[in-house]
Amino acid sequence: MNPVFTQGLLDVDFGLFFWILITFLLFLFLLTKFAWKPILNALGEREKAIRDSLEAAQKAKEEALLISRENEKTMKEIESISLKLRKEAIEEAEALRADRAEKSKAEAEKLIEQARSTIEQEKKKALLELREEVSKMAIEAASRILDEELDEERNRKIVDRYIKELS
Repeated sequence: MNPVFTQGLLDVDFGLFFWILITFLLFLFLLTKFAWKPILNALGEREKAIRDSLEAAQKAKEEALLISRENEKTMKEIESISLKLRKEAIEEAEALRADRAEKSKAEAEKLIEQARSTIEQEKKKALLELREEVSKMAIEAASRILDEELDEERNRKIVDRYIKELS
């Protein structure tokens, strides 16, 4: 059997330990001499970049909040203006409707007055024609009565017959 395999797990090989320690110290020396400052600088720059990004994000958040507040304020103003314009439009429409109703009422009254005037003229004309007709009939009746004898009984019969003829 090989002597390497016969050793126990807890046995220490001082030669191997020495070379591992030398290698580690050499690695540590080279790391601090050549790489430590660039690594720290890179970490510092990375930290600064992250801090700047966080500050920029915070500023952007504050600006977004400010813009949001301004937008809300603008929306409220627009809503107020919209309500005002709507109210004015409703009032204007009501005024226009009232004006039209008043004009329609005045026109209707004018038409009614014209119709009354026309009816009154037609009534006067009809009464005048009726008077003329009645006077003609009275004259005709009187002339028939005069043509006949002046007997009262006969006059009545003539008038009654004439009235029946008119019907």
